[in-house]
Amino acid sequence: MNQDSEPEPEVARRAADDAESSRASRVWWDRNADDYQREHGDFLGDARFVWGPEGLDEERAGLLGPAGELAGRSVLEVGAGAAQCSRWLAARGARPVALDISHRQLRHALRAGAGFPLVQADAGALPFADGSFDLACSAYGALPFVADPVRVMREVHRVLRPGGRWVFSVTHPIRWAFPDEPGPEGLTVHASYFDRTPYVEQDGHGRAVYVEHHRTLGDRVRDVVAAGFRLLDLVEPEWPEWNRQEWGGWSPLRGRLIPGTAIFVCERDGERDGRP
Repeated sequence: MNQDSEPEPEVARRAADDAESSRASRVWWDRNADDYQREHGDFLGDARFVWGPEGLDEERAGLLGPAGELAGRSVLEVGAGAAQCSRWLAARGARPVALDISHRQLRHALRAGAGFPLVQADAGALPFADGSFDLACSAYGALPFVADPVRVMREVHRVLRPGGRWVFSVTHPIRWAFPDEPGPEGLTVHASYFDRTPYVEQDGHGRAVYVEHHRTLGDRVRDVVAAGFRLLDLVEPEWPEWNRQEWGGWSPLRGRLIPGTAIFVCERDGERDGRP
């Protein structure tokens, strides 16, 4: 390591509030967006809606509703990254808005020719009027990195029209009990599933540069309900035979034994608008 290089961040398990978590996410994703898109861009595709490392996509799952019925519907993507999911939605006639806290991630969406609005904002303070969207979605966006997920979901609830769906995917909570390793060493429980202490990477001054928050499965369900949603389905994708790739701690070996992703299909309370 030369003298000008930055030291490796120190890993800690400690409290991190909303402000610190938000700041760390913005800085981390701005710094790492290029590497992330280089490493995972081919798997995510140019205009493919992938719910997680298992490879389950919206084309097959239909969690937002039948693809043929998305045309004309306004959709908010929360934590959009390079907006691959929004590009898939736009190709099916939907009217997406892609929101992310990272300017650098949205630059990738802009370079890809996104023909829809790109908004840089914190998911806990959505800059939209009440009832602006028919649907909302998030594929590993925002929720794993915020200290107060109910605040985010209440904002999503506010901007959805009555009867609108909110579908989001996160790391399956059970994975927090295992090491983040794709091989056999990642198959032995090493921590309490019930330990909700955030995972924090911090610099030499103790400032968080990456924060991820753990919620149990029950916590997530309670968060959904506390925000005013009804839980319609909880999807735990199985690892498919065709997927041979490793992605961080996700792998075919682990995917055959423990779930890696949890997808929550929710509906805003209130009268429906006459469409499914």
